[in-house]
Amino acid sequence: MPTASPRCVVAPRIRVGCAGWSIASTQRGLVGDGASQLARYATRFDAVEINSTFYRAHRASTYQRWADSVPTHFRFSAKLPRTITHDARLSRVAPLLQTFLDEVGHLGDRLGCLLVQLPPSLAFDARTAATFFAMLRRRWHRGIACEPRHISWFDARAEALWQRHHIARVAADPALTASAAQPAGAAPAYWRWHGAPRLYYSAYADDTLRGLAERVVAATPHTGETWVIFDNTALGHALDNAATLQTQLRALGVGAAG
Repeated sequence: MPTASPRCVVAPRIRVGCAGWSIASTQRGLVGDGASQLARYATRFDAVEINSTFYRAHRASTYQRWADSVPTHFRFSAKLPRTITHDARLSRVAPLLQTFLDEVGHLGDRLGCLLVQLPPSLAFDARTAATFFAMLRRRWHRGIACEPRHISWFDARAEALWQRHHIARVAADPALTASAAQPAGAAPAYWRWHGAPRLYYSAYADDTLRGLAERVVAATPHTGETWVIFDNTALGHALDNAATLQTQLRALGVGAAG
């Protein structure tokens, strides 16, 4: 596995992207030319989430091809496998974690963050969480974002955990509680918008995205780097919403790729 570089606390940057890089024929005007969908996607956006790693492993050659398809400033975020988060529920996962890190390590320096999405049924257990995130942090020195989906993770004990192990707590929409709508923990700030009112299907209105842009800008000076990922991919709205957010950010005088 390639050696990891220091944690991604860099000059302020807002990365905007989607959970995947599918481009519908009606959306080709949003991106430039390229030899693949990923290459075309990367002409407009500088970040993407790999959700397929949650379901299955990929060959080293696949990761290397993906890394070679994007420019040097582009970054991937890879979602931890469900065998770790949902099946084992973070317990006794050292071999599984090392296998995953070895695999995604073939993205090289294009891999910017790891995403740990927890199952809704997984309540906060201080010992289990501390053991897991300490182990993950020892083995991975760049960004880590965690999306807890049980209400017990939104208290002072969990906040102390995020800070101790330099973990970003995802700001999600729809939000489980008011505090879940804002990023917490360490850098980078990481926003995941899943679609509302219908999860994964609904598009966000321009006014909603304008409000998101303002919240993102307000959070960014305190975090160094911000990721905004749209996960409302079921009907392809993520790409359109991400492009609109870029426009909204530029209107606020903030640079975002695209």
